[in-house]
Amino acid sequence: MGQYANRRAFSQEAQRPSPMSDQPIYGFDTLQVHAGGRPDPATGARQTPIYQSTAFVFRDAEHAASLFNLQEVGYIYSRLTNPTIAVLQERIAALEGGAGAVCCASGHGAQIMSLFPLMGPGRNIVASSRLYGGTVTQFSRTIHRFGWAAKFVDTENLDSVAAAVDSDTRAIFCESIANPGGYISDLEALSRIAESHGIPLIVDNTSASPYLCRPIDFGATLVVHSTTKYLTGNGTVTGGAIVDSGTFDWSASDRFPSLSEPEPAYHGLKFHETFGALAFTFHGIAVGLRDLGMTMNPQGAHYTLLGIETLSLRMRKHVDNAVTIANWLENDSRVRSVSYAGLKSSPYYARIKKICPRGAGAIFTFAIEGGYEACVKFVDSLELFSHVANLGDARSLVIHSASTTHRQLTAEQQIAAGAAPDVVRLSIGIEDPDDLISDIDQALAKATI
Repeated sequence: MGQYANRRAFSQEAQRPSPMSDQPIYGFDTLQVHAGGRPDPATGARQTPIYQSTAFVFRDAEHAASLFNLQEVGYIYSRLTNPTIAVLQERIAALEGGAGAVCCASGHGAQIMSLFPLMGPGRNIVASSRLYGGTVTQFSRTIHRFGWAAKFVDTENLDSVAAAVDSDTRAIFCESIANPGGYISDLEALSRIAESHGIPLIVDNTSASPYLCRPIDFGATLVVHSTTKYLTGNGTVTGGAIVDSGTFDWSASDRFPSLSEPEPAYHGLKFHETFGALAFTFHGIAVGLRDLGMTMNPQGAHYTLLGIETLSLRMRKHVDNAVTIANWLENDSRVRSVSYAGLKSSPYYARIKKICPRGAGAIFTFAIEGGYEACVKFVDSLELFSHVANLGDARSLVIHSASTTHRQLTAEQQIAAGAAPDVVRLSIGIEDPDDLISDIDQALAKATI
């Protein structure tokens, strides 16, 4: 935590050193409770307060000018900076091993904000075909309105990934654990391809959380999250985050002018030259949040901070339950197949030990005998599982992806993403595993009569 605290930006009491800043780097369980947080200087409150304020008073005219010129860090207006959100940003960055982070209103917002400083009309990204359906739609349709494009490739075929990169490519994008299929990306191999072409690797780490996987350790430049999921962990608020590794040289070429060239809105300031490892973070706040306005609210940040305090405890239980249930399903005659990297039968089992040594996560799919109709009956017959369009909750959740979250995709895209019509996605919670298995058992009985 100390190294990060010494160079943090836009965080609470940013002009004062963290009380832990001279200490050694702390372990994950300590960071998830303490990183970014310190007693409130005005009241001594130990829990981070909800600073429910639109704006913040300047000391004087010179202070205001310094803040607006990015000569001093601090709080101006909550669309840009807020003390509660700042603590969350520092905490997520510390857990991911990044230089800085920017929080925003949703995971989808985080994806757009991660691309915003990199892209321009005519530019493209190379994206995994094994992505959440909403992301596929965002990349295949919505970003076209900005003049951007996405090339979808199977990231298991590294030659295809490399071949898809051209002079207009500005990033490679994948998920650490793909939703819904549970595939594990070869982050080291993908980062080598990105590095060889002088472009960043962006990894959506939502399904893993930083407890199971830290993509920056494997060469990722940027990490995005839907904080709605495991980081918050209780299904209460939406949010997103972009974590910058701080290691990419944005000035090595002319491909990223937003970060390397003079910014007219700040009198010609060059973000990378001025802020170094924090260039992307500062740009995300000073330009991204300023102009896109995808702001997280302070109360949402507070809920997420509370959730993160127990992240490691929850993830261990999530994974233990998922392994137990996936093994049970794999041995049930009513089940055609189970796609979960935590199973010894999975082609990704060996990769898990390296990329996600603490476990393969807690979302996976399984195919039911009887196909589409059986899947629908199964979902409708569950009692303990909640049928919702979410994952990463303390509660166990279920959805039939082909008819919901991936409904907008073609049949070919659904299959490529692991959301074929005959599979159901489970997000395993932290309940008693015997109770979850009992619920699955009775629902399978009704679905496969």
